[in-house]
Amino acid sequence: MNFEAFRKIENSVFYALLGVFGLIAAAGMGAAYYMESHGHVVTGMTNQIVWGMPHVFAIFLIVAASGVLNLASLGSVFGIKVYKVRGMLSGLLAIAMLAGGLTVLMLDLGRSDRLIVAMTHLNLTSVFALNVFLYTGFFSIVAVYIWTMMDRKMHDYSKYVGFAAFIWRLALTTGTGAIFAFLVARQAYGTALLPPMFIIMSFSFGLAVFLLVQTAMFRWNNRKLDPTIQRRLKNLLAVFVAAVLYFTLVYHMTNLYFAKQTAFEHFILLNGGIYTTLFWVGQILLGSLLPLAILFHPEMGRKCNWVIVASLLVIFGGFAQLYVLLIGGQAYPLSIFPGYEASSSFFDGRINPYNPSLPEFLLGFGGIAIAALITTVAVRVLPFLPDDSVLHGETVGE
Repeated sequence: MNFEAFRKIENSVFYALLGVFGLIAAAGMGAAYYMESHGHVVTGMTNQIVWGMPHVFAIFLIVAASGVLNLASLGSVFGIKVYKVRGMLSGLLAIAMLAGGLTVLMLDLGRSDRLIVAMTHLNLTSVFALNVFLYTGFFSIVAVYIWTMMDRKMHDYSKYVGFAAFIWRLALTTGTGAIFAFLVARQAYGTALLPPMFIIMSFSFGLAVFLLVQTAMFRWNNRKLDPTIQRRLKNLLAVFVAAVLYFTLVYHMTNLYFAKQTAFEHFILLNGGIYTTLFWVGQILLGSLLPLAILFHPEMGRKCNWVIVASLLVIFGGFAQLYVLLIGGQAYPLSIFPGYEASSSFFDGRINPYNPSLPEFLLGFGGIAIAALITTVAVRVLPFLPDDSVLHGETVGE
């Protein structure tokens, strides 16, 4: 294929991606307008379940945005060149995904203009207010980080800014996990295990997303990934998936140890309907055990297509895990008097129903589309793709 023919195909793919992602983003904006015009009564959210499907999408994007920057940190902070050449793409994905996740959060408020009130009347005792500083700081630090990696004159500062980004992203994910860890009004929350669990979840989700994007971008530009580098990345993903599985096991075993949490664990693990199914089938089987089996398989683990399948399963398992934690944690009533049943006209003691509506899904996918649009355009106009040619002659193996 000559150069001109390849450029025509590349241009066609670029505009096709813009069209697809643009339509999905427009559908998400339309869903946000519909929800704002008619109120949240058109969604599945209620006074009992105030965080719905849009928040599952938003939290996934925010957590993955922090984790995808892990590759840049491994390169700049720890000096691993295989990851260092992937630093700019991981930084770009971090900014794009955080922008998509925050867009979903803002549009789900119903009255996004009221954010101005929150900005001008800060409550520094609120973890939500602290997260605003973490998000804006993350944007700024990662933007400077990308600058130091792109500008040769700034290379000497890359390690220092990378270290700052490394610490800041840990703080950001800790802040996201602390939203739930500090919330004692739900049985599923209020535990110090959640912040570190969110950190390792970010590593797993972020790397899975990076592998998908890197493969798509390489194929778009008619490039192939070195098998040794692919093996290294897939082994790292397997370690992160196993770590998430470990934290999940510790979380539920800890809850089972306390008598006040036994009924909640029975709900999630045994008789919670959709939540039990998503936990065992979505999170554990499809999102953890099957990807581990693929990644550690001597044959499938070497093939790019199977690594992509494993990455997709990890992402699906991430959504299932967040759905069980976020929605299932709200669905189960707070045990105010352990060992006794409580009932009143305010839904005390009842399992709260939740059925996500189409606008909620459209808004969530709209956030993903916004992140994809930012990434597609940026990779098109600037050299964000990893250049493994600089590793020629160096050891990139295990």
